[in-house]
Amino acid sequence: MDLKVYYRKVRETESQIATPFVVLYSLDTPEGGRCGRMVETARGVAARLIIEGRSRVASPEETNAFYRQQKEARRDAEAIASAQRMQVVVVPQAEVHAKRVKE
Repeated sequence: MDLKVYYRKVRETESQIATPFVVLYSLDTPEGGRCGRMVETARGVAARLIIEGRSRVASPEETNAFYRQQKEARRDAEAIASAQRMQVVVVPQAEVHAKRVKE
């Protein structure tokens, strides 16, 4: 492939992508690429993957589902992290008894 033609196509495709980041939907490739995986990537990388036939721009419904899934995964990770940060304080029984007597 002529590199000038390749990079011209990449620049043209990149200019058609309006946002700095885009969600891509992977396609099956002879090298073993699997169809159906989604990833958010920069405009330049996205243009190269589209030109090479490895991915396509995800539809708005697929993009919304991807962001929803990412939000749920982030929420689950934060819940796990907060559970690991939970601190336990051991209070001697004498202090508990003394506090009850004061009340």
